[in-house]
This record gives sequence, structure tokens and C-alpha cells, in this order.
Amino acid sequence: MDRRAFLSSSIFLALASRNVARAAGKVFRIGWLTAQREASLAPFLEVFRTGLRELGYRENENLEVTYCYGDDDLARVAPLAASLVRKPVDLMVVQGAAVAVVSELKLSTPTVYVFSGDPVVAGFASSLARPRANMTGLTFMAAELNAKRLEILRDTVPGLQRVAIVGNPEHPGSQIERAYAEDTAKKLRLATDFFATANQDQLAAAFAAMDSKPPQAISLFADGFAIQYRSRIIEHAMKHRAPVISGWPVFARSGALCTYGPKLSDSYLRLASYVDRVLRGTAPSELPIERPTKFETVVNLKTAKMLGLSLPDSIIASADEVIE
Repeated sequence: MDRRAFLSSSIFLALASRNVARAAGKVFRIGWLTAQREASLAPFLEVFRTGLRELGYRENENLEVTYCYGDDDLARVAPLAASLVRKPVDLMVVQGAAVAVVSELKLSTPTVYVFSGDPVVAGFASSLARPRANMTGLTFMAAELNAKRLEILRDTVPGLQRVAIVGNPEHPGSQIERAYAEDTAKKLRLATDFFATANQDQLAAAFAAMDSKPPQAISLFADGFAIQYRSRIIEHAMKHRAPVISGWPVFARSGALCTYGPKLSDSYLRLASYVDRVLRGTAPSELPIERPTKFETVVNLKTAKMLGLSLPDSIIASADEVIE
């Protein structure tokens, strides 16, 4: 077979496999389950839907999706999951903090997920290559990126000597993030103070400690709690003229100096391919958990100007988004 014929054959087979659902005439039923509010995930959900359309799935034609939102109340996740099982659905797509709740329920319904923590630490898998039970998906966790964030702060804040590290110790993998951050800080000759913020009381205690000993900069670990209280954290940091750096774009868009981390939209697009493969018969346990492979930088020049800071030209030039 010549190269042109081989390519034509490969393309045909790929398109054929992507249209199995449509050709079979079956209507697949999936449930979307999250503890968050609908508005907070709208952009990522649209990316996910786009991925499904590219794979041949059309809502109200060969795909029925039931959307369940916990509206920031984790206690609602289990009842919502039960309602999806009763419906029933062929597959559950679970997002964020809801993944841990669904894992504890040990449901027979196949599940794919996107999760900000470390799935192995959380107990969802023996390793990334070996998911447990009926669950697999993608993680946003890339703890090694904390090193790059501290380097950005070092290169941006003149005379930087002390950095506050703020993170939720109950977020699976946060210990690994802390280790990367503290090891890098030692190499950069930076002193660090770690503030555990798993709840509002701990956050208030962290603010009080920072008031008595203001940090020069803050490295904020990204998770659901940090997103929920991002405005308060950034406002408090700005009171001390301390720039905040984190991993997800929402923080920079809320006033943090810079974010560097996984390209979340890419992960939600990849999520559609996991759905497709499970619906076509692949067991979740046969699909390795995927780590981020694409990354993005967002810089907030408005914040930099307010703090009298100049981000390195190399960071600005390579940024995926610049807020002015």
C-alpha cells in the first residue's frame, strides 16, 4: 500500500469510528455532575460539548445529557448521583470536588472525570496507569509547576526574600505541591511560610498572621476553596502590596499578578475523547489517567502597575493572555 492510500485508509477508519454512535442509531445517555455552580463552568462545558460534536455526538439526536449542579454544596452530590443512576445513564462525567464523593459511593455506572487533585493520593487509582474500579479521567495536578511560579516571583519582585505559600492541605496532592515549592524556595534562597487554608477559620487565621508579618509575595495553590475565596485572598494580599501567583487563569482575571499552569480548556476537550471511548465499550480501568500536556500563562499588567512591578519581557511575550 502506498503512502497516499495508507493515509486515506487511516482517515476513513478514524472517521468511521467517530461516527459509530450516529451509525448505530442509538441514543447515549450521560450525566454531568459537579458540586459547582453552572456559571462557573460554562466556558469549559462548551469546550467539552465541542469535543463531543467533533466525535459525532449531537445533543437531542444521538446524545442525551442530564446536567446536575450542586451550587457549591458538596452535600448535594450524592443525591444527584443517585438520581443519575436511577434515570439511568450510560456514563457519568464528574467534575472537581464531586469526584471524591462519587468514588466513595462505589457505583456500577462507568465514570470519567476531571479532577484538580492527585488521583493516586486521593485513592482513585493505584497509579496513573492503573485506575481503580469504574473510574478514570484527567487530572489538572502538575505540582512541579510551583517551581516555575516561584522563579517568576523572584524575577519580578525586587529584593524578594520571603514568600507566603497558601494552600488547602485537604486537597489531594497539596503535600507534593508544598514540597516542590519549598525545595525550590531553598534553591532560590527564599524563606517561606506555609498557611493551611482548608476552611474559613483557617483563612482568617492566615490573614491575621500575614497582618503581623506581611509577606512580600504569595504563591497560592489552586483548588476549589481557593477559587471560592480568591477575591478575599487577592484583596488581602494587595493590602500588603504582595503580588499573588497561582495556577489557573481565573486568579489572574480576578487580580492576581500572574498565573502559570495547565491549559484547562485542553483538558475539557480531551475529556470528550474519554467519554467517546467508554461509550464505545472500553472499560474505564483500561484508560490511564492523563496529566496536563499543554500549559498557559496569563499576566495581569493592571495589577503589576498598581504594585509598581515590571514582569520580565520574556514572560509577557510568551503569555497566552495579557490583561491591561
